[in-house]
Amino acid sequence: MNDRLLNFLGLCRRAGKMKIGCDTVIESVELGNSRLVLLARDISENTKKKILSAVKDGEYEILTYSKDELSFALGKTCAVLSLEDDGFAKKTRQLILNREEKPND
Repeated sequence: MNDRLLNFLGLCRRAGKMKIGCDTVIESVELGNSRLVLLARDISENTKKKILSAVKDGEYEILTYSKDELSFALGKTCAVLSLEDDGFAKKTRQLILNREEKPND
């Protein structure tokens, strides 16, 4: 795995600026701590519905990664995650945008 976005998400997790899991992410959103919510492309419809009802417009991104790819990068089973730092959220959005512009990365 040599993907800048996945590597950066691993750094966010190690820095303690990430919450993983549906209930934990919803709690982070409700407490106002979440800056960006990321969803795996193959997240279940039920989980997606719960998360999207909790977040506001623009506070989430649906990634091109599967749950397995995210889980491998983070070292923990993951389908949904929340970044709780403005700097990490901003950089993640930039990496997502760059990845969409260059899909063969």
